[in-house]
Amino acid sequence: MILIIVKWKVKPEHADAWPELTREFTEGTRAEPGNRFFEWSRSLEDPNEYLLIEAFDDDAAVAHVTSEHFKKAQAELPQYVSETPEIRNLQGQPDAWDRLGEFEVS
Repeated sequence: MILIIVKWKVKPEHADAWPELTREFTEGTRAEPGNRFFEWSRSLEDPNEYLLIEAFDDDAAVAHVTSEHFKKAQAELPQYVSETPEIRNLQGQPDAWDRLGEFEVS
């Protein structure tokens, strides 16, 4: 599995609209074969920063970056961000979530 984490610094005037601005990209990616999850989270410290956490089967990530919705997002989304997004790409991750033993709920 490939796990990808991307920090998006959105221009303040577009931060509240970001979920809608990325809706087509999000829905298209979630519908891709091999997509495990594609989730956005807004920072509690910086309301202009969004974190995207996505995961793909190993062979699905190539199809993702060549999809029409990815190309459209690549052309349209840069106008709404204040800097190039930062990314972490972790390959060979386990297929399942682990339990956080330090916060075990009984």
